[in-house]
Amino acid sequence: MQLNRNVLFVLIGALCAVVAMLGYKLYQHNKQPQGVQINLGPTGVSIEKK
Repeated sequence: MQLNRNVLFVLIGALCAVVAMLGYKLYQHNKQPQGVQINLGPTGVSIEKK
């Protein structure tokens, strides 16, 4: 009985760690960079201030 409870706690802890890691990766992916962005494309050069 005690072993099953420990395994459950380990699984819940691992699940929390995975959710936290995915949340941080999503935050980093959606965070807008600050500064100046320079794009070269078929229409020429465009400069955007972020």
